[in-house]
Amino acid sequence: MADLMLFRQDADGRDVELHGSTVALEVELQRRVEAGMEAMLGIRFLASEYPTGPWHRGRIDTLGLDENNTPVVIEYKKGSDSGIMSQAVSYLSWLDSARHEFEALVKGKLGTEAAEAIDWRNPRMVCIAASFSHHDRVAVHRLHEQIDLVRYRIFDGGLLGLVLVESALGSPRTVLTRRQRQERKKAGTSGGDGTPPIPRSPGIIPACLQDLYAELDEALTVWGEVEVQMLRHYVAYRLMVNRASVVFRPAHEVILLYLTLDPDTAKLEEGFTRDMRGIGHVGTGDLEVRIASAADLDRAAPLIQRAFEAA
Repeated sequence: MADLMLFRQDADGRDVELHGSTVALEVELQRRVEAGMEAMLGIRFLASEYPTGPWHRGRIDTLGLDENNTPVVIEYKKGSDSGIMSQAVSYLSWLDSARHEFEALVKGKLGTEAAEAIDWRNPRMVCIAASFSHHDRVAVHRLHEQIDLVRYRIFDGGLLGLVLVESALGSPRTVLTRRQRQERKKAGTSGGDGTPPIPRSPGIIPACLQDLYAELDEALTVWGEVEVQMLRHYVAYRLMVNRASVVFRPAHEVILLYLTLDPDTAKLEEGFTRDMRGIGHVGTGDLEVRIASAADLDRAAPLIQRAFEAA
């Protein structure tokens, strides 16, 4: 299981490990995450302790809408819970049956535009707990649901650590980690684990941009277990939250790369980089980079590195 280790230098300049602990009450973790969930998880807060009615007989810890406009259910566990998978399926089932109710909630909290942009193809569940069993991690890949398992730790000094230890989703979208993508590239087809092949059809990636995109894809997936989501209008590259979005413009034979990076920290060059704050666009990220050639990709490499290292 992925673990998070933190070190602090002592008076002698030696690194001393900080030992993590869990919260005394689940509500402590819940309130802290809810207060900063957009920065931590890329999810906009909608509601807390939301009742699911007499049939599902539950109370969802947190409801939200993520940066890709996907509905999200978040559950917190102080320690570990063997029933977390069945709970995830139950709450996602409720979400599917309560679309109008959820849309009304989004409209009231985030406005009409956000409500109309909701992507219902694959609602998402985020489980935040102190630990997960091996069976939990295997189960997420057998369920036809998008489920993220996130491990937390509390450290001295008020530090909160979050680590994405497992993530999987069903068929409506294609999501591949770097390791899975490398395996599919070698095999050329889906593997025995049921992972779909890398989509290369012109319907998703324009033929005139496939070679350039392949190079960009390599540059975006060298930063660990980067998840790649083929969405309706763009491709998202995620490490807990989106770090980059790719939009294809075949008419101009250019790829627009949007990075989660403060434009004030980058040198803006006309025709290459642009500050997108306050400008509506497809995908996520405030810095636009125009990629039309391998030379542009080389120029973009330092910006890509900074966007992913900031995660």
